[in-house]
Amino acid sequence: MLCGVLALQGGWDAHCQILCALGAEVRAVRTAADLETVDCLVIPGGESTAMLRLMESERLAPRLAERLHTGMAALATCAGVILLAQGVDPEQESLGVMALGVERNAYGRQVHSKIAPVTLAAELGDPPQMEGVFIRAPRITRLGPEVEVLGRLGEDPVLVRQDRVLGATFHPELTADQRVHRLFLEMAEVGHG
Repeated sequence: MLCGVLALQGGWDAHCQILCALGAEVRAVRTAADLETVDCLVIPGGESTAMLRLMESERLAPRLAERLHTGMAALATCAGVILLAQGVDPEQESLGVMALGVERNAYGRQVHSKIAPVTLAAELGDPPQMEGVFIRAPRITRLGPEVEVLGRLGEDPVLVRQDRVLGATFHPELTADQRVHRLFLEMAEVGHG
């Protein structure tokens, strides 16, 4: 199984390092041709509108949406969740893959970035919390019935799963806790090969 990491903008390299440490074969994805070679994909944080612009020349966004709708496993973090949400406030284009609404920069600007405890569902194992690094993070404001909450910051859902897509509004790649990436790889293995 070959894991792709969308490498257009943002903190994609930290995801590569964790996936490699977990034994995955990893490839940077920058083009539609790259996307065709991978079995699963990480969509990192960064700036969602910049990523959409960078996808235009390759027509990467519609191909990515198609692959996700047909069952490719994905892990989206921070801006990646914005890219996949069906509704974004303030309004912007998105791929509409996940049945959720998000509010951009809901926890504040860059200077309001914080590390806070995320309470995890039991299936992620012990300890029951992990550090969540929130940098200009979106807030999930609406969940469809098909979306399962796997982690919360207080009452806010911050780690969610819909089918084979995992979304984290925080940056699990910036902590030593590998459970989110491990779960992603387990999800990617299901039905692969």
